[in-house]
Amino acid sequence: MERILVIGANGQIGSELVEALANQHGADNVVAADIRPESLYGAKIYEVIDVLNPERLAQVVAQYDITQVYQLAAMLSATGEQAPLKAWTLNMDGLLNILELARTRNEAGKPLKVFWPSSIAAFGPNTPAVNTPQYTVMDPSTIYGISKLAGERLCEYYFQKYGVDVRSIRYPGIISYKSPPGGGTTDYAIAIFHSALLGKTYECFLESETTLPMIYMPDAIRATISLMDAPAAKLSIRSSYNVAGLSFNPRELAFAIKQNLPAFDIHYAPDSRQAIAASWPQSLDDSVATADWGWQAQVGLQQLVEDMLKNIRVDQKALKELGQAA
Repeated sequence: MERILVIGANGQIGSELVEALANQHGADNVVAADIRPESLYGAKIYEVIDVLNPERLAQVVAQYDITQVYQLAAMLSATGEQAPLKAWTLNMDGLLNILELARTRNEAGKPLKVFWPSSIAAFGPNTPAVNTPQYTVMDPSTIYGISKLAGERLCEYYFQKYGVDVRSIRYPGIISYKSPPGGGTTDYAIAIFHSALLGKTYECFLESETTLPMIYMPDAIRATISLMDAPAAKLSIRSSYNVAGLSFNPRELAFAIKQNLPAFDIHYAPDSRQAIAASWPQSLDDSVATADWGWQAQVGLQQLVEDMLKNIRVDQKALKELGQAA
């Protein structure tokens, strides 16, 4: 029986990953954790954890006899540029604390499988932008990307030297409706839907033709759990796997939204995030993930747009009714 700890459970990925893991393994076997004093999404078991506190990490892992850890706590790209030292400390020391804990647990005969997310931010301006291969030039230009590249090397090091069963995905931009944007450069692809449904013109911080790889949350969750469930012998990558969903730019996304909401309008006002986006790939070659553990994206742009508009509308209706009742 797996006993699972999700750190960063109040975040964009964590909030939905906890629910999916609870459905698969039972809610009693999934411990949600975050630095906030309460669960924002109603997790059955919740612990307050600062990933920078190794003693607290070890305490919770021992208390629940954890066998898998998903370490999702991080500071994202745009936010990280505002506080680079804080971002480095959180992103790197948080991962290192988990890897060290896994090493000591392994040595004690209590193996701990680790998932840690990398990102397309680990690539850089000299990376081939189209169909970016699994192995390629990686010269990130943001502190977030630098931390992700360093983290990939740490993961592979701990696997090779200590036998830690660590697994990772280079996530594209993740689109979801259950949690708000979290400070990432690709978050325009979430905020745009909120503006559209409020009848507002969306001021986009990227240029209209800035194509980026994206993935819809259901595909991201499925990829994550599929990788963790894959037999260790099948995995050839212990740094981080390329995983692709779909690629589009703000103009294409706005056009797809207008097919459903004809009055929607978008203006472009690129800011500092444009330079970050310009250094990232436009599309990813994920053939290694497909060969190793059968990865295949399922959600296309039309389905994504229709699903986002449907579900964000439901959430806003509930909020409006709540406001009228108050």
